[in-house]
Amino acid sequence: MRFLVIAATVLTLTCASAQAQGRRQPQDSAKPADNKPKVDEKAYKAALDRIPEPKDKYDPWGGARPSEPAKKSK
Repeated sequence: MRFLVIAATVLTLTCASAQAQGRRQPQDSAKPADNKPKVDEKAYKAALDRIPEPKDKYDPWGGARPSEPAKKSK
C-alpha cells in the first residue's frame, strides 16, 4: 500500500512539472512591435556632462585598511 502511494505521488509530481513546461502563451499578432521609449542622444550626453568629476580617486578598500602605511622608526 505504501509503495502505491509513493508511486502515485512521484507520477503526479512528474506529470505536473511536465504539464507546466508544456504551456505556451497564445501568439497575438496585434501586439505593437515597439513599446520602448526612444532615447534622445543629445539629452543623454548633456546629462553625462552635468555629472561632476570627483576630486579624489575612489578607493573601495579604504575602510578595510589605513589610508597611509605606518612609518617605521629606526
